[in-house]
Amino acid sequence: MYYGYDDYTPYAMHQNTRIISDLEKALNGEYSAIQCYEKLAQKAKYPEAKKIIQEIRQDEVRHYQLFSKLYYSLTGKNHKPSITEPCPDQLREGLIFAFKDEQKTVDFYLAVSDYVHDQGTKELMKRIAQDEQQHAVWFLYLLTHDVS
Repeated sequence: MYYGYDDYTPYAMHQNTRIISDLEKALNGEYSAIQCYEKLAQKAKYPEAKKIIQEIRQDEVRHYQLFSKLYYSLTGKNHKPSITEPCPDQLREGLIFAFKDEQKTVDFYLAVSDYVHDQGTKELMKRIAQDEQQHAVWFLYLLTHDVS
């Protein structure tokens, strides 16, 4: 997906500590999801489930890259991500964890979009929140249809 967020530096003249802190949280969350979804895809028995999880993981990689670019434009530094929560070892528990995490992430990104003044950042957060909501739907599908 293309979000139209290239060489745009919305906060170049004044760093906003709140958005920087929230971007660090977002980067850690996306990084954690990337690692977890790799693990879940490996555990999935059915090709359909594996493909869905891998596609969601690719979205998370793109989100991570977009947030990294914005973070760098604000701080001049690259963020060193860390895993915020361990991914469950069992597939079903992992899917439940992922579903809940995606839902919480939607709320978080929409809250960020509500307070930022920069229109580009606001739209980026809303668009990524939409992706996260779609991911939650796919995880719910995997949980309710015995394809995992």
